[in-house]
Amino acid sequence: MMASSYNAKEEDGHHSGAPGHGVAGTVKSKKPDNTAFKQQRLPAWQPILTAGTVLPAFFVIGLIFIPIGIGLFVTSNNIKEFEIDYTGLDMSSPCYNCSQSFSWNNTKPCTCSVHFNLDQPFESNVFMYYGLSNFYQNHRRYVKSRDDSQLNGNKKSLQDPSKECEPYRTSDSKPIAPCGAIANSLFNDTLDLFYIDPNGTKTPIPLVKKGIAWWTDKHVKFRNPGVNDNLTAVFQGTNKPVNWRKPVYELDPEDHENNGFINEDFIVWMRTAALPTFRKLYRIIQKKNNMTPTLPRGEYIMEVTYNYPVRSFEGRKRMILSTISWMGGKNPFLGIAYITVGSVCFFLGVVLLIIHHKYGNRNNSPDIPN
Repeated sequence: MMASSYNAKEEDGHHSGAPGHGVAGTVKSKKPDNTAFKQQRLPAWQPILTAGTVLPAFFVIGLIFIPIGIGLFVTSNNIKEFEIDYTGLDMSSPCYNCSQSFSWNNTKPCTCSVHFNLDQPFESNVFMYYGLSNFYQNHRRYVKSRDDSQLNGNKKSLQDPSKECEPYRTSDSKPIAPCGAIANSLFNDTLDLFYIDPNGTKTPIPLVKKGIAWWTDKHVKFRNPGVNDNLTAVFQGTNKPVNWRKPVYELDPEDHENNGFINEDFIVWMRTAALPTFRKLYRIIQKKNNMTPTLPRGEYIMEVTYNYPVRSFEGRKRMILSTISWMGGKNPFLGIAYITVGSVCFFLGVVLLIIHHKYGNRNNSPDIPN
């Protein structure tokens, strides 16, 4: 008894001097504090899913989603859209000769005229797009091949572009402005639209080239390095991109507010697309008055200055005319998705209601019936 008592005291003394003990010699517990959060005693809502709560939810979702989907689908279908391919791969195409004889070394670009007819008038403002197919702007190296500091007007980056722009960083021992693969592949076809009157007169359609870029891109992300009126001096000592026919300060020499890095065609192109088939806004055809349609039905001619090759990557080029609504351009997917989800929920609600009506009143007694 004395030995055991002595050993217990010795053990208590040994533990009291061990690290982790309090000043008074009490053992510090490793248990979590006795709080509602640490002991997981916080109040929680645990819904009990019953037929009375689940079935109404299915029907409510169905009754809400189906009308919304129908509204979106009808709105999308009311948007008028016309699309024409002018790649020129077929021998019957008016742009066939241009597509076959294209060369970056041509000093005189090839031109072709594409005739088409509009079966219905376009009443409101019309947005003119160019579309490309099989062009992967979402490629990782392609997306990174740019210098945002240079595009923002940084003079140091103008003379010393980012290494991300390789192999389109320098040309003839001079920095390229703008550098990178995105800028080098700028879409540069010129599209002009003409209306053929019933008497055969060729009337040009006015195309607005400003207001096609995002406001934040135009006024925040893209800036010229210096005064817009003297861009030739600002870009002195730099070279144009390899595939460009003219330097960046000659993109729009008639309007200094739309020239250089702040050229809206250039800004629109620099916003890369997520899918290999895409369209980008090219021009806006504004409605003149409420008495006449913006584009009446009839015959039109699109004159193309063929500068952009697509045969190397088996791509296609097209021109799109489209109106818009409160939900944007023509896109039936959202309406179809709402209708599908609403219909599935409503159908499941009916099926579950039948099952509940047939089997919901079964005898739940554990006794085995005779």
